[in-house]
Amino acid sequence: MANLPIIIIGAGMGGLAAAIRLRLAGYDVHIYEKNATVGGKMSQFSADGFRWDTGPSVITMRHVFEELFQAANRNFSDYVTLQPLEPLTRYFYHDGTVLDAVSDLRRMAQQIERIEPRDVEGYLSYLAYAARIHRVTGPVFIYDQPPTLGSFARVPISEWLYADPFRTMQQAINSKVRSPYLRQLLGRFATYVGGSPYEAPATLNVIAHIELTGGVWYAVGGVYKIAEAVQRLALELGVEIYTNTVVDRILVESGTAMGVTLANGETATAKAVLANVDVTTTYDQLLKPDDAPKRRLKQLKAYEPSCSGFVMMLGIDKQHPQLAHHNIFFSDDYPAEFQAIFKKQQPAENPTIYVAITSKTDADHAPPNYENWFVLVNAPALSQEINWRAIQSDYRNRILGILAGRGFDIRENIISEHILTPLDLQVMSGAWRGALYGPSANKTFTAFLRPHNRSRDIQRLYFVGGTTHPGGGIPMVTLSGKTVAQMIIDDIV
Repeated sequence: MANLPIIIIGAGMGGLAAAIRLRLAGYDVHIYEKNATVGGKMSQFSADGFRWDTGPSVITMRHVFEELFQAANRNFSDYVTLQPLEPLTRYFYHDGTVLDAVSDLRRMAQQIERIEPRDVEGYLSYLAYAARIHRVTGPVFIYDQPPTLGSFARVPISEWLYADPFRTMQQAINSKVRSPYLRQLLGRFATYVGGSPYEAPATLNVIAHIELTGGVWYAVGGVYKIAEAVQRLALELGVEIYTNTVVDRILVESGTAMGVTLANGETATAKAVLANVDVTTTYDQLLKPDDAPKRRLKQLKAYEPSCSGFVMMLGIDKQHPQLAHHNIFFSDDYPAEFQAIFKKQQPAENPTIYVAITSKTDADHAPPNYENWFVLVNAPALSQEINWRAIQSDYRNRILGILAGRGFDIRENIISEHILTPLDLQVMSGAWRGALYGPSANKTFTAFLRPHNRSRDIQRLYFVGGTTHPGGGIPMVTLSGKTVAQMIIDDIV
């Protein structure tokens, strides 16, 4: 077994980050990726002279990527050029109000004073509150191994009160600011982990601290350049990456992961197996029913899934100077939107619409005087009640109609169009029920105690990515790679 590699299923950011750290520790690492390119949900699509980042269009927590490259004695800046984005996001409200979220506190205060002078102090108080949550929870829930009773015990009880786990995000926000505009803006951060601000624990207000205080960055050429950079580093270190290679089954003998069987019939044996695949999908599709307790898969399927997404990549034959790189068109009934998604499990009739236009920053992402629109609305996870193929066209028209009602009627300007439904997202990424972040963060338990990186049922089987600790989002899955790599190193020495 000494010369066997560690096999990683999936070349998402978590798998690539883990591969780099395992290779630095001296292990041979083989990655099998079913798609033609690496990056997982961080991908890029080109058509008709347009280019779209199909995942995030900016990143936060740049220090996570810098530290990964520093571990290999490399400089992240030699591989990727990052530039700060201002405004962070431009918010459009149903009554015509427009607000730019910026990290500069003076400029942000000026905008808040315009809509609700009393909220300037409340906003600053909210930022201090969110920063305090980060100070308390970061060492336990973000930057360390999965939390245990011991890690909880290291934090004084008085400090845990600052984590605010017993209120919802929206309850905490409402206690700080009065303006419905700010309340909606700050509540939106629940969607970063696929949750609802009316159900997710207030502790998740930490997300606002990370973006509003820490800022966001765009990778010149597109955020997919980060995935390419991490792939390049992995290859430089000697990681072997096999794309267009489908893993059919994880081989388990006597309760231990021994390797994988590929779709072409070949078998590859391994020192350990790391699944950069949705944990539920792994148990459901990559393990034989007898390889793990039936209760485990039943337990995983019982979790409420996070939201999915309905995506339109649109090539537009005109420019819109009123729009920024990042734009949000808020619905006029935010509670009803989340009620539809999580309680009724139906697409919202009047959804909040996210529009990213990377050609605002990278001109070559669209032909001259054109724009590349990446349009996303939150959608329920897949269920038998929704036939996305049947409703796709109508829902597309509804979204475009809402944008037209907000003053951006692009229906006659679309010259390139490509749609992804939750069904497509499930097929492309392996996300269970198309849920983009695994279990939803709407309950305190699932928000903080996600499936462990180490399988509780099968020795030498591990998990990395957004459905395991510490959670979803590109920086978090990159940290997941660091966490699980150290776990594997400790286990198989």
